[in-house]
Amino acid sequence: MSIPRQPDRPDPTSAGQPPAAGPAAPLSSPGGTRPASGPRDVLGLAAQPPGEGAFDAHHPPAPELVSDCVHCGFCLPTCPTYVLWGEEMDSPRGRIYLMKEGLEGEPLSDSMVTHFDQCLGCMSCVTACPSGVRYDRLIEDTRQQVERRHHRGPRERALRAAIFAIFPYRRRLRLLRGPLRAYQASGVRRLVQRTGLLPRLAPTLAALESLAPRLRRPARPPQRVPAVGPRRAVVGMLTGCVQGAFFPEVNAATARVLAAEGCDVVILPDRQGCCGALSVHNGREAEAQRFARRMLDTFAAAGIDFFVVNAAGCGSTLKEYGDLLRDDPRYAALAADFASKVRDLSELLDELGPVATRHPLPVTVAYHDACHLAHAQGVRAQPRRLLRDIPGLELREIADPEICCGSAGIWNVLHPGPAAELGDRKARTVLATGARLLVTANPGCLMQVAAAVTRAGGDIALAHTAQVLDASLRARPVEELQ
Repeated sequence: MSIPRQPDRPDPTSAGQPPAAGPAAPLSSPGGTRPASGPRDVLGLAAQPPGEGAFDAHHPPAPELVSDCVHCGFCLPTCPTYVLWGEEMDSPRGRIYLMKEGLEGEPLSDSMVTHFDQCLGCMSCVTACPSGVRYDRLIEDTRQQVERRHHRGPRERALRAAIFAIFPYRRRLRLLRGPLRAYQASGVRRLVQRTGLLPRLAPTLAALESLAPRLRRPARPPQRVPAVGPRRAVVGMLTGCVQGAFFPEVNAATARVLAAEGCDVVILPDRQGCCGALSVHNGREAEAQRFARRMLDTFAAAGIDFFVVNAAGCGSTLKEYGDLLRDDPRYAALAADFASKVRDLSELLDELGPVATRHPLPVTVAYHDACHLAHAQGVRAQPRRLLRDIPGLELREIADPEICCGSAGIWNVLHPGPAAELGDRKARTVLATGARLLVTANPGCLMQVAAAVTRAGGDIALAHTAQVLDASLRARPVEELQ
């Protein structure tokens, strides 16, 4: 994916820098209001009847996990929303305070929900926390409470309903490909972008329009790809929703790399559905459980040793299937066993060790840590080792890698303005490396950073880790990645 240079576009404004730990700085909030002066000020008008607490008995945020937070402030400079706004309640420790208030009987107010919604779920705070606070578990349990118990306004309900009626369903996503390709090829897209009206009139639609990648005709995935040479493992492979519909070339590269490294790859594309990641990360527990059961049924008899994922957000959810289905007597044990087999592509390749020959790929690469790979899964060193093993490839690090690019699943659609600020910040740090190619391991990051680089008038190609490895193994020219 190549991002052309656009020198006539102005440089974006710089994102705000994080205030020092301690009281929140007096910055504007995303809604244009003054920040809260203390935790009590943000609770607002109750959205539930007086006397009814925020949470019900079905997996509320665990009090023992809430009490693990000592409010030290190490999370503050790593939290994207605190970096943007400097509001205490838009930091992890502030949100944990609100969870504690809810457990102690405070109602689930509109203001409280807003602060939970504004969390990207990037889990950078989990990496930064010296006390080992399980914020990942706390925010997921809180969000499923919000989705069950909070009544959203009609516009927000309609937007979320539309997103979840389309994004988790690959056939519905594919129906969008034809109109989108026609739109991209007609010149209308350039006209729309030139006017600059869409972001002002319809920011959500503008965000979707800017994120859409350039589409190519996809090849139909095979049922199975045999290992090249002696077989070392049998692996299932996730095709994914967005990955399968908009980045099929990443899936094709993933299967080729795995086969070259001695893996029989079981794909079963006609039987796969959504893994449930988008639903989990947005509190739609029952929906996520349905998707998870279908995935387990699809691969239950496939005889796989591992299940490989090339999308960071999906991988983190698949590794948590045991937690997601812990109350299901039929699926709990199966889910836990399946989760133990899940590996990110880079994780498995590093675990197996290389056998296929790497050919030179003379290119400078900036590697971007996808949040749900680096923070939720703890996979950081493996992709870097794989890239450094390619002859001729020079790896460069990006400043402030812990700050999310603003994609965060559907967060950039629900919060297009703040997401663009984070994207612009990330684009500046990426372009500052002077690298020729940006590599990452998540489709959402590819789309988000591509859009931000375009706004910045930058010139850098983008690719998935699988595509870079595939080019080296097949001795393809680096120009094919641009």
